[in-house]
Amino acid sequence: MKNDIPMTDVSPAEGLSPRQTTFRLGRALDTGLRWLTEGSAALLVVIEVTLLFCNVFSRYVLNQPIVWGDELASLLFLWLAMLGSVVAMRRGEHMRLTSFIGRLPAEKRAFVDTLGAVIVITFIGLLFTPAWEYVSDEWIITTAALEIPNAFRVSAIAVGLSLMLMTCVARLLTSARLIDFSVSVAMLGSLAALLWVAEGPLLLMGNWNLIVFFMIGVMAMIVIGVPIMVAFGLATVAYLSTMTSTPLTLVVGRMDEGMASLILLAIPLFVFLGALIEAMGMARAMIRFLCSLIGHVRGGLSYVLIGAIYLISGISGSKAADMAAIAPALFPEMKKRGEDENELVAMLNASGAMSETIPPSLVLITIGSVTGVSISALFTGGFMPAVVGALAMAAVIWWKNRKGEASTGKRATGKEIGHSLLLALPALALPFVIRTAVVEGVATATEVAAIGVAYTFIVGLLCYRCFDWRRLYPILVSTAALSGAILIIIGSATAMAWALTQSGFSHQLALVMSTVPGGALGFLIISAVAFILLGSFLEGIPAIVLFGPLLFPIAKTMGINDVHYAMVAIFAMGLGLFAPPFGVGFYAACAIAKVDPSGAMRRVWPYLGALVVALGVLIAVPWISIGFLPNA
Repeated sequence: MKNDIPMTDVSPAEGLSPRQTTFRLGRALDTGLRWLTEGSAALLVVIEVTLLFCNVFSRYVLNQPIVWGDELASLLFLWLAMLGSVVAMRRGEHMRLTSFIGRLPAEKRAFVDTLGAVIVITFIGLLFTPAWEYVSDEWIITTAALEIPNAFRVSAIAVGLSLMLMTCVARLLTSARLIDFSVSVAMLGSLAALLWVAEGPLLLMGNWNLIVFFMIGVMAMIVIGVPIMVAFGLATVAYLSTMTSTPLTLVVGRMDEGMASLILLAIPLFVFLGALIEAMGMARAMIRFLCSLIGHVRGGLSYVLIGAIYLISGISGSKAADMAAIAPALFPEMKKRGEDENELVAMLNASGAMSETIPPSLVLITIGSVTGVSISALFTGGFMPAVVGALAMAAVIWWKNRKGEASTGKRATGKEIGHSLLLALPALALPFVIRTAVVEGVATATEVAAIGVAYTFIVGLLCYRCFDWRRLYPILVSTAALSGAILIIIGSATAMAWALTQSGFSHQLALVMSTVPGGALGFLIISAVAFILLGSFLEGIPAIVLFGPLLFPIAKTMGINDVHYAMVAIFAMGLGLFAPPFGVGFYAACAIAKVDPSGAMRRVWPYLGALVVALGVLIAVPWISIGFLPNA
């Protein structure tokens, strides 16, 4: 970091310049926050995994459930979510759209980054006092099993917001120019004054004013790279402060409600599990087995890629983890066979979209949490939509390789196939263990994630023996950061959805959507298009948390099965998430493969087009989603 401060700023006579002083203060604050938050968050991941596994063991093996286990897990979970979101803020890993600001010149991007940091500080500043008031209100509520004030749990929100505020201040001290900061503050102050002056006209607009706050406001913040959770949260706070007399403690309460569901604890556990299967060598074992089966046929490794994504999606639940596990194992050999790297990224990207419905997808877990749809039903219904998508992609791969110029590998012998199968069996068993345990009701999605982590540790250490223990701490920190980034979006989106519901928007939306031409089929088509667009800008989880509670009741009144509608929504959001130029999943795939997005963008459309056809089949044939449900 020595080059961050021009040496001309220092003179022996004068000592440190003001710029250097602020820089050093910012660096010291940032370092302190890193040690405080990363270690604590990593420890919480370990405690949660251990606690949940002990709960499962005690309940199913000893027949003596730990009565306070779930309550303690819930308490620690909120702390994990908030500390993880602080870590994500420090590391710049909150979900946000970067495709626009990435094209700006360096100086303009620096200003936009400063403006974004000031917007984040504004949001946190507005919720800072209400968050601590919410903690004070919760002191009178005592938990059932532990018999302690609920304030111990909800204080995680106030502490997390405080630490995020300090993180943003540290970033401004180390990187922002004074002129950029001053202009940003002036812009936000002017906007606040404008809203105050326009309160009367906005009230006269009725619910049309929602467009100002939740469409124009949210999209403007997302376009300039503000974290999605802040865009949702600040739009909600601005609307409630300007248009209503609602106390902002209710916003904090709705955020708490959104993150409080214990089923969401499956998110950090499956993220951790996804990282472990790659680190333990289990992903490589599965890929080797698939390669031994079909790697020799024309385009064989492309089919292996699809199969590997399908298998690993059944373990990790995280698309980023899936792609990060597969790309390093397959891409070098595919390049040796003459495959173009842009084509490889296009396939990797589309396979990410194809596999969104495969359990235990984090989106499936989230959609079950916010809409009340059975998790086991969603897990059962998620298999076949992905099969249809995989077949559509395979058709494109066959067409592209039918004349085949790329070389093929040597056909594996029966002995080699048997050997690779034997090595892969412990890894191949894991997705079936996870799916069977949840679908058959043996364990909840959260409990089975803890079982999966324990299984992966034991099998990885005993069978594969390639784990580097130095990787464990970074994996734990990354798990906390990604989980925190996801969970705080769920909290902010829950508050935003509540505000939209209170405004009467949900009722108006129901009336409009119920009159779309074509009945249930027309509603499904319009929903699919809407979720593709939402997935492009908001990603899957924020979009489903925001609009799931609004649209699922409408679908139910129109006679559409909840699981069928969920599969259509998730598949469509996956398409949007991985569709350039806005879908952030596309850029994640390019980053993992270290390929320029401009080249891959030209190659991805045939695969995404095939998935659009698959989505049409999924809409038209409900059996694909619900055919294997017990009551279908």
